[in-house]
Amino acid sequence: MIERTVRIAARRETVFRFFTDPERLARWWGRAEADARPGGVLRVAMDGGPRPVMLGEFVELVPGERIVFTFGWEPAPGVPDVPPGSSRVEVTLEEEGDGTVLTLRHSGLPAVLGEETGAGWDHMLRRLGTAFGSAEQLG
Repeated sequence: MIERTVRIAARRETVFRFFTDPERLARWWGRAEADARPGGVLRVAMDGGPRPVMLGEFVELVPGERIVFTFGWEPAPGVPDVPPGSSRVEVTLEEEGDGTVLTLRHSGLPAVLGEETGAGWDHMLRRLGTAFGSAEQLG
């Protein structure tokens, strides 16, 4: 399992919307479709590299607190072999002063993809922090 924790200079309700609103997702992850309800699609066409498309669905949404979605890649040359919906991402948001501590846990990945996917999340969480002016890596 991959686990990353960052502190973001924004209220948790705002951070939550950056995972559920397509326009906000596009600011840090890529062009997105997001039907933010259990069973709703989450599809993100990422920028750069082989231009992979992440495809999953929302499993659980607790506004301002928790987001759970499935995760995988649409098949394409150069894209990791993780079928859509085959792994799971859990994001928890905890208030800390005037900011939010975001913990992301990604499970169900093939072990050989752990390092690459962890580096990918490090990059994407930095981009998310940049949308708010800063993100401090914790632990």
